[in-house]
Amino acid sequence: METTRLVIGAAVPAPSIPQFRRRHFPHRRGGAHCLLSARAARPTFLTRCSYSSKGDGNSRGKPRRESSSTVRLDVEENSDRGTNLASEQRKCDIQELFSQAQRNILYLNKQRLLAMEELKKLQDENSFLLQEIEALEAEAQGVPLEAVQQSTFCELLLRIDTMVISGMISMQEASDLREKVVNNRSVIQGTFSEIHHKANTELLSELRLFLRKPIEKPLHVVHICTELDPIASCGSMSTYVAGVSCAVQGKGNLVEVILPKYTSLNMDGIHGLRKADTEYESYFGGIWHKNRIWTGMSSGVGVILIEPIQLSYFSRDMLRGYPDDFERFSYFSRASLDYIVKSGKQPDILHIHNWETAIVAPLFWDIFAQQGLENTRILLTCQDLNYQCLEDPNKLEMCGLDPRKLHRADRLQDPNKTHLVNILKGGIVYSNKVVLMSSVHSRDVLIQGSRQLEATLTAHKEKILVASQGLDGELWDPSKDIYLPRRYSANDIEGKSICREALKRRLGFRTGSSIIVGCICDGYSDIHNLKEAVHVALHRSAQVIFMEKLGSLTARALKEEFINLDDNIAFVEEYDETLEHLIYAGSDIILCSSFEDPSLQIAMKAIKYGCAPVQINFPNDESSRQSQSQGRDCRNRVMFKYIISTYGELSLLKALDSFKNDPSRWDQQVKDGMVKGLAWDAECYDLHWEAYSSMRKQ
Repeated sequence: METTRLVIGAAVPAPSIPQFRRRHFPHRRGGAHCLLSARAARPTFLTRCSYSSKGDGNSRGKPRRESSSTVRLDVEENSDRGTNLASEQRKCDIQELFSQAQRNILYLNKQRLLAMEELKKLQDENSFLLQEIEALEAEAQGVPLEAVQQSTFCELLLRIDTMVISGMISMQEASDLREKVVNNRSVIQGTFSEIHHKANTELLSELRLFLRKPIEKPLHVVHICTELDPIASCGSMSTYVAGVSCAVQGKGNLVEVILPKYTSLNMDGIHGLRKADTEYESYFGGIWHKNRIWTGMSSGVGVILIEPIQLSYFSRDMLRGYPDDFERFSYFSRASLDYIVKSGKQPDILHIHNWETAIVAPLFWDIFAQQGLENTRILLTCQDLNYQCLEDPNKLEMCGLDPRKLHRADRLQDPNKTHLVNILKGGIVYSNKVVLMSSVHSRDVLIQGSRQLEATLTAHKEKILVASQGLDGELWDPSKDIYLPRRYSANDIEGKSICREALKRRLGFRTGSSIIVGCICDGYSDIHNLKEAVHVALHRSAQVIFMEKLGSLTARALKEEFINLDDNIAFVEEYDETLEHLIYAGSDIILCSSFEDPSLQIAMKAIKYGCAPVQINFPNDESSRQSQSQGRDCRNRVMFKYIISTYGELSLLKALDSFKNDPSRWDQQVKDGMVKGLAWDAECYDLHWEAYSSMRKQ
C-alpha cells in the first residue's frame, strides 16, 4: 500500500488574489506626532491557500501553480491517513485565517478611528485659521472691531422686532429695550458677543436682565507714560500699561496712551502710524516750543506720540538713564497736558506712572484743571517706591510751577533733604488715587519699606490701593500667540513639542528628548547663582538658553565662561520678541531671578506657556521668607499664592529630577498651571476699575 505523501508546491503570482496593505495617512505639516505608532504591532496579512485531493491522472499529483503566498497540499486519494491529516490541516489553516482576518479588521478599524480624529483636528484648525484670515482681512480694511460691534448691534435690534411680531413682548417693552441697546452701544459687544445660536426666549431673558441692570457710562482714560510694550520697553511699567489699557478698553471703555516719540521706538508695534498735518506749542523753560504729533494703534489702543521739533530730548539710544532725565520727562509731561487741552479732550481719568510723569499731578491742579478739565481725576501708579527723583525746586519753574508758593513747596519737598523737591511725593499728594504695584507685599509693608516717603504715604493711606500684575491675555497666551509655529493649550498640548523642536533648530541644538532650560535675563539675577544653575543643568544633559532683556549684561558675562565649554548652551545677546515667545513655548523650565516683583512676570509667563518656573535668588534669609508669608495673606494674591505653594521650594535640581523620574505628574502639574487666570481681565482689572469708578464719583 502506498503511503500518504505531502507535497509543498511552488507558487507563481496570481493577480486575481487581493492583498491587504498597510494604509498610511499623511501627517499634519510640521506635526510632532504620527498616526501610526512606531511601536504598534505589524498586522498579519491574509494568506490564501489551495487544496487538491486528486492529481490529474498522476498518482503523485503534479503541483498546480498558485500565487506566491499559496501553499498547496496534494493528498493521494487511496490514503485514509492522508485524508485525515489534510482535514486537520484545513481546520488549523481556516482558524488561522479567521484569526488573521480579525486582527486585520481590528487594525483597520483602529486606523480609521485615528484618521477620523486627525481629520477632525484638521477641520477645527482649518476653521480657526479661516476665522483668523477673515479677521486679518477685515483689519486690513481698517474696521475690524467696529464692523463686529455694528453687526451685533443691528442683529439685536432685528431680534427685538421679531419678538414683538411673535407676541413675546409688548411694544412698550420693545421700545425700552431698543433705547437701552442704543444708549449702550459701547458695551453691547461684550455683553452679547454670541447671540446667533440663542433662541428668542433665552435672548429675551438676557435682555430683560440687561434692562434692569444699571449701566455706567463708559470711561475715557488717558495714560501719560514713558513706556508701552511692545513699542518702548525697558522695565515692568511697559507691560503694566499695555495690560491694563487693553483690559479696560476691552470692557467697552475708551483708552489712549501718550508717549514720547523716541528714535528707538519699535515701529512694528504700531499700526496705522501717521504724522499729523499740524503742530502745536507747549510751554517749557520760559518759552513755547513746537511739537509734532504722530498717531497710531497698538493692540487696539490709540497711541499719541509727542515729538519736540526744537529739542533733542528723545533722539537718543536709551529711553532713560541720562543726567537730564528730569528735564526730558518734565517737558514731556507738560507737553502732554498742553496737547490734551488744545485737542479738546476731556478724559475722565489721567493715569500717570512713576516719578517720570508724577509731575503731571501738581501741574494739572495748579494750571490745567481750570481749562475745561474740571471733571478729570488723576490716578498715579508706582512700580517701585524706592526709585525717586530729587531735584532743585527752581527747576519746577521750567514747567510753569511756582516754587515760591509755600504750600506747594511743603507738599513737594523731600522730608530728609528739605532743600530738594521729591517729584514722586508730589504725585502722591496731588493724585486722587495711588496704586502701588506688588504681587507680594501688603499695603502696610510697602509703606513701611518706602524710606523717606513713609510719612507721606501714611498721611494719604485712605487713597492707596495695592494691585498685583497680570499678563496681557492676548499677547501672552500660547493658544493665541502669533509668534509660535504651532499654537497649543492645556487641552491640546501637542503644539508645545513642535515649538520645542523649532526652538532647537533655530538655536542649532541637536534634536531629541533633551530637556530645555530657558532664562530671560532681566538684570536681577545673581551671576554666581546663574553659573551654578548652568553647571547643574549641563550635568543633567539639559540644553540651556540665555537671552538678554531690559539692557541686562548677564548673558554676556556668562558667555565668557561657558561658550567654549559646551555645545548645549545658547546666548542671545540682542533682544528678539519673536524668539522670546518661542523660548517660553519651547522650554520645559524657566529660570527666574525670584518670585518677587518685577521678576514675577517671568514666572507667570512660564506657567502660562507650560513651563516650571525655578527661582535662582532663592529666599534663604528669614526676611525674604517672611515677606512671602505676608504675601499669602494679602488681598488679590491668588496667583502669587499658587506660584509660592507650587514652586516656592523647587530647586533646579529637583525640577530636573522630577521631569525625568515622574513625567506624568510633571505634565499634569504643567497643565494645571496653564489654565490659571493670570490675565489682566482677572483680579487686576477689577481693582483698577474700582479705582477709576470711585474717582469719577468724587
